[in-house]
Amino acid sequence: MLRLSLAALLGSLTFCAQLLAADLDAASYGFPITNPFEATIATTPPDLRSTVPADDDIDQADYALKLRPERESVLPDNFWSVKKLRYRLAQQKGPAPLVFIIAGTGGHYASTHAENLKKLFYGAGYHVVQLSSPTSYDFMASASRHATPGLSAEDADDLYRVMQAVRAQHPGLEVTDFYLTGYSLGALEAAFVSHLDETRRSFNFKRVLLLNPPVNLYTSVTNLDRLVQTRVKGVDDTTTFYQVVLGKLTRYFQQKGYIDLNDALLFDFQESRQRLSNEQMAMLIGTSFRFSSSDIAFTSDLINHRGLITPVKYPINEGTSLTPFYKRALQCDFDCYITEQLIPYWRARYDGGSLTQLINQVSLYALEDYLKGSSKIAVMHNADDLILGPGDLGFLRRAMGDRLTVYPHGGHCGNLNYRVNGDAMLEFFRG
Repeated sequence: MLRLSLAALLGSLTFCAQLLAADLDAASYGFPITNPFEATIATTPPDLRSTVPADDDIDQADYALKLRPERESVLPDNFWSVKKLRYRLAQQKGPAPLVFIIAGTGGHYASTHAENLKKLFYGAGYHVVQLSSPTSYDFMASASRHATPGLSAEDADDLYRVMQAVRAQHPGLEVTDFYLTGYSLGALEAAFVSHLDETRRSFNFKRVLLLNPPVNLYTSVTNLDRLVQTRVKGVDDTTTFYQVVLGKLTRYFQQKGYIDLNDALLFDFQESRQRLSNEQMAMLIGTSFRFSSSDIAFTSDLINHRGLITPVKYPINEGTSLTPFYKRALQCDFDCYITEQLIPYWRARYDGGSLTQLINQVSLYALEDYLKGSSKIAVMHNADDLILGPGDLGFLRRAMGDRLTVYPHGGHCGNLNYRVNGDAMLEFFRG
């Protein structure tokens, strides 16, 4: 595999920051982590986070929806846990507005960012529904009609049906208004869901907030795919990346004299002599994204009987080891998934054309006129976000005008739990 340095990517991030950091002054903003890789991984130091309620103070529960009963005969027995779509609802005692939260790429409804946003909104008096990403294996298995995520309009349609089913499952829940947000890929999907609601009118969302959305979806996934190809010092044919990182963590805990796994761990770790280099952090982020990509490729192939990863007639039951198939899936990055599964599906179903045409249909470009004309939608982004490419923030500036907020630092979603961001989110929802 070609090993890349971070020079080009860091250069593009610096270019974006130079152009747009003036949108919000770095000194007055006060976010302490200026390294985008570190911010993405460590997020906000605990003492600078939004004040939110504890789990025990939230009236919440997980629920399940049976949306695709025909899948029960398609999915192997060891997929029993995802034959129903699960979601989380936190409800207030009386009438209140409701916020839907859509998770990012491969994200589970109870992922860290979704949990943090839930606590923020619940503490401000909202009902909150947390939904998994259409690219998560549980959503693909139990809610997606075609289990080939990546076509934003189709993914939005699946999400919309889920939202309608959630509302129908709680007829006694008193909702005054509906709000919508999503982070990362979930933000892109939230924009398409909002656009769909303009015609279907099931929710008439009062406010829609897009947090760190990809603008050009292909650019964003390419940026993340590149990170796993980063050249990392100390990694060779005999020493893996994970051994290098594990060695650093071991020495860190030895120096501290104890092991303490908590929210402050990585921030404190990065202040120590064992801190991860930019290349190591990039590899860590890229590896996480690669696992998400492989989940998408494996699950889509299995459900649709494509035979690219799992042989079509291969018997799979609860005792079958899926390791060989996961290993094969891990060799398929997001570009591989797009080439081998998404584009063929798109061309067969919609008489699709070139990759450029597909990119234009699934990215925010397709909604430019809608974004320009809809005052209820706002975007919050970071100038140093890893998923942005040249021209992306320029597009958002043209489409959103003064409804775009650009923070100078934060990497990819690393400042969502920063109290300044939390206050701005609540201020936008309150109008």
